[in-house]
Amino acid sequence: MAFYDLSREELHHYIPEIPEPDDFDQFWFETLKETRSYPLNPRFSRAAYHLTELESYDVSFAGSQGQEIKGWLLLPVNKKDDLACVVQFIGYGGGRGFPTDWLGWAAAGYALLVMDTRGQGSKWRKGDTPDLELQGGNPQYPGFMTRGILSRETYYYRRLITDGVRAIETARAHERIDSDKIVVTGISQGGGLAIAAASLDGRVAAAMPDVPFLCHFQRAVTITDMPPYKEIAEFCHTHRDREDQVFQVLNYFDGVHFAKRASAPAFFSTALMDQICPPSTVFAAYNAWKGKKRIETYTFNGHEGGESYQFLKQLEFLEGLGI
Repeated sequence: MAFYDLSREELHHYIPEIPEPDDFDQFWFETLKETRSYPLNPRFSRAAYHLTELESYDVSFAGSQGQEIKGWLLLPVNKKDDLACVVQFIGYGGGRGFPTDWLGWAAAGYALLVMDTRGQGSKWRKGDTPDLELQGGNPQYPGFMTRGILSRETYYYRRLITDGVRAIETARAHERIDSDKIVVTGISQGGGLAIAAASLDGRVAAAMPDVPFLCHFQRAVTITDMPPYKEIAEFCHTHRDREDQVFQVLNYFDGVHFAKRASAPAFFSTALMDQICPPSTVFAAYNAWKGKKRIETYTFNGHEGGESYQFLKQLEFLEGLGI
């Protein structure tokens, strides 16, 4: 795949004007207020997965609308208290899998809380959390991008982003975790969730979105014909009279708007040949981020991004922050 997006210099100066709803903050305040009316009810049950150097726990907590969300918590055996914790969000179509899928952060001495993704976890790694049944939901193009998309109240990502905030609160609730040293990260969809959850929580120590999804929707659906963004284009292709309504709803979920409100130190990544999350959409969020930030750009990579190279750089980034 050759370069198809803006030049590297243009990317660093790319600050698009994206319509922001006047009641963006109020919408999310009310959304979280509603969810917090349900007790968080965090539960950590010891799970035996033959990991002699790590402790693994089956996690559950009350996410959006009080629905039970599953996860894993991994703790290093040789560190007992005041652990920094990485909260990991998962890419599109994946689920929490098994604790043995998530050894890197705990092996480096961090607590790791992995949040299962409601309704997903059937494409490339299994999940265990169903999504709520939609009441009066609209028809959708196959996938999750258009589930409930004709209303901000019913849109799928309202629930998933809220789950992400509650996952951070669940990490803080564990007695061995330092509540001031919570870090959020994720790849693709997980990176988009990290941006949103960091912004809405307002207390995380750092955010590390890798090749993040869910940013600058209007450009993404016109510059790439790859899924998952293609799901939105296909929906609008069929529902020709709903285009304006769709993008009015998506403006409540755009990572660029969340980034404008985020103050934690951030370490982004992007890849210049990424056809799934175009680099200009990533830079739109990165350039909007208000906190201290840096970005790693992989010139000759697609959506796989930096992989192990990026993980090592993330370790260095957190060490530099004293986390």
